[in-house]
Amino acid sequence: MTNTNSTKLALEASLKKLLATKPLDKITINDLTADCGISRMAFYYHFRDIYDLVEWICVEDGTKALQGKKTYDTWQEGMCQIFEAVMENKAFIQNVYRSISREKIESYLYKLTYGLLADVVEEKCAGRQLAQENKAFIAEFYKYGFVGIMLDWISRGMKQDYETIVEKMSVMLHGNIAQSIHNFEVE
Repeated sequence: MTNTNSTKLALEASLKKLLATKPLDKITINDLTADCGISRMAFYYHFRDIYDLVEWICVEDGTKALQGKKTYDTWQEGMCQIFEAVMENKAFIQNVYRSISREKIESYLYKLTYGLLADVVEEKCAGRQLAQENKAFIAEFYKYGFVGIMLDWISRGMKQDYETIVEKMSVMLHGNIAQSIHNFEVE
């Protein structure tokens, strides 16, 4: 592991530890650097501010959760992994959700789910002539549904079983991505 990566991981661990005792908007860069024993300059070498660190943490956790889960056959597993990653970081996510705003969490979830869905759409389009903008539109459309459901789940305290939610999503989507692709071909 590189020194850069170990510094980022140390900052991540410190932030998650500090969030157990106080809200995000009360944590300072001095708190973080003192906790993990680095200089303020080292912090600013890697991140613009605490929110930049939060975004990096979210993207890292999400990327790890989705490894190898971006195909039509595994998208459900990928969605479960996203829910699991959020659940494993429940205190962190809820604190960020309350402290920063829904928009930051929304932005992170949009990036994550769009990547998953764009790959699924691309796979289902193999051998078909479909404009890139139409593929993107299909992925965007489903992304908004997924993220909306997940944000509601987060705002309600993440109490409902996420596997049940993903199962319901699967029922709703069964054959719909392929049908959407077909509908755009017919245009």
